[in-house]
Amino acid sequence: MKYKILIFFILLSCAPLKNNNNLKKTYSGSGFAYVYNENDYKAKIINKKFDNNIAQVGHHKLKVGTIVKIHNPVNKKHITLKIKKKVSYPEFYQLLITEETAVKLNLDISSPFIEIQELKKNDSFIAKRAETYSEEKSVHLNAPVTNIVINNISKQKKEKKIKAQVNIFNIIVADFYSYESAESLKFLLLKKLSNLNNKRFAIKKGGANSFKLILGPYNAINSLKNDYIDLKNYGFEELEIKLN
Repeated sequence: MKYKILIFFILLSCAPLKNNNNLKKTYSGSGFAYVYNENDYKAKIINKKFDNNIAQVGHHKLKVGTIVKIHNPVNKKHITLKIKKKVSYPEFYQLLITEETAVKLNLDISSPFIEIQELKKNDSFIAKRAETYSEEKSVHLNAPVTNIVINNISKQKKEKKIKAQVNIFNIIVADFYSYESAESLKFLLLKKLSNLNNKRFAIKKGGANSFKLILGPYNAINSLKNDYIDLKNYGFEELEIKLN
């Protein structure tokens, strides 16, 4: 408990102060999506039922009906949906999505990394339909109305080879005014949390007086998840996962 108190003291005293205007900002975040599984619902790992054949999303904080834009930063695809249900799911994840949502975003199910942004109703889109796809817009804007050309485009997509891509992730542990403060927290965490690997820690400079304590890189979700949970259990309330 003494260590937790010390960590919070370091964070409060050394991390850059947040502007009060941030409280009015819309929700945003990045991390991994929890892909709905019927067995998880039956096992009570999650507490709400979803339809995997429909593009649906749920969140543990955002209200039902909140409009969110979900972005796959790997392939630049995005989808805009309304929060279908308020649902509980393992804390590691940013958002619950159905299999159909994952398909629309062409997510890698083994590491479904997403970015989420809450949208204001008057700024998001002009339509009663609360669902848009970036690839759908592309078809409407660029595809001619002839069946022959559409068929040719379809064949080209099938023939195109997709190169395998290894995604690298980092955990942003905390921000500091000074390098020394970041180094002190790093030393403290290594001393207290024996599972953390010293080689994964890095301190990167941001602005003039801004230093980030980073844990990574990771190319496997399981090792990242274990370190993330260790930090959460130790008392860190806000941790960011970033695609490198």
